[in-house]
Amino acid sequence: MIKELVKPKPDQLMALEDARSTIHNTLLCSLTSEIVEISNALNRVLSDNIISPTDVPAHTNSALDGYAIAGLDIPKDGLSELKVIGASWAGRPFVGKCGRQQAVLIMTGAVMPHGTDTVIAREFSRKTENGIKIDSTNRIGQNVRAAGEDLKRGAIVLPKGQRLMPAELGLLASLGTTQVKVYRKLKVTIFSTGDELRNPDETLANGGVYDSNRSILGGMLCRIGAEVIDRGIIRDKRQDVEVALLSAANNTDVIITTGGVSTGDADYVEEVLRDCGELNFWRVSIKPGRPIAFGHIKDTVFFGLPGNPVAVMVTFYQLLNYALCTLMGESDPRTTPMLKVRCCSNLSKKAGRTEFYRGILSPNEKGELEVSKTNKQGSGVLHSMSAANCFIVLDDECEKIEPGNVVKVQPFFGLV
Repeated sequence: MIKELVKPKPDQLMALEDARSTIHNTLLCSLTSEIVEISNALNRVLSDNIISPTDVPAHTNSALDGYAIAGLDIPKDGLSELKVIGASWAGRPFVGKCGRQQAVLIMTGAVMPHGTDTVIAREFSRKTENGIKIDSTNRIGQNVRAAGEDLKRGAIVLPKGQRLMPAELGLLASLGTTQVKVYRKLKVTIFSTGDELRNPDETLANGGVYDSNRSILGGMLCRIGAEVIDRGIIRDKRQDVEVALLSAANNTDVIITTGGVSTGDADYVEEVLRDCGELNFWRVSIKPGRPIAFGHIKDTVFFGLPGNPVAVMVTFYQLLNYALCTLMGESDPRTTPMLKVRCCSNLSKKAGRTEFYRGILSPNEKGELEVSKTNKQGSGVLHSMSAANCFIVLDDECEKIEPGNVVKVQPFFGLV
């Protein structure tokens, strides 16, 4: 899973793009494969190319309900009358040959009768006592789907590394495919650190906080198709953190922790990673989410995220999402388009870091998209993520945004 790890520079504050490049250039997929039924293949990643066993469509057929004819029977001007000699239904083709000045009633998807190459839509024909009349507005070859028009036999339908979504499952079914070879699920172990944390079913002591980070991480990981191993809460003791990390590294592909990566006296995750594994970086110039550790323990990839829940979500979506999809074997993980819209809020930040405001993207009275920040922007205010539907992205050099200025917006629909 790890190609190469540059020597750590623990005191360097890394730019966001440099951190992304370092992570992406370091990781590769080494997962084994397994065969699954397509009914269980949603969100899995193909480990082999899918080759079409047949032409799609298998037969030249009609694109709509109408009449199959020989295109040479279309008049150059005026009207031409054709005799209807039968019908071709989807699944029940017309038997025989359609001659000149003849027509066959045909349904959408039905095989084109021998002798025909054109379909006249019903609404562009006029019934007569013995058949139909057509005019010169039609053209030879219209409304016909050729065999192999969508896919040729032997062609690559879906490439290795393709994530299987509903459209891909339908495409596989259209080929008569019942099983596919996919990478096994990526195993990701998660745990939180902190003496103040409690599980939701526990009673809070004075100063206690319910742990929301594992629920957040579990949800985000399930969305990308990972297998989640929840190791619970680890107390702020160096030995406990070390035992937890070394134990998890024996039976998982990736470890993700939250909390314990800052510079506090009880923050041991970064220290243990230095001693028991390799640390690549642990500070990135973003807000929220500056303290984030990346490295490995043995052959297990490690990410240490901040403890504040909004920072967890920001760092996951901006740094981990693409990296984890790469580890899962996805050849071209989908990225969220960045929109440019007018901002309705006053925003400010320090130069030299990328900042992610939580925003609400909506159309104004003219139907044009605009964005406003949510009321509270603290990295511990999880409600700001629930209320928002996008990130407002302020680049390193930006210091101030006034109402009416154009800003970059990253919609959540491509992330969450």
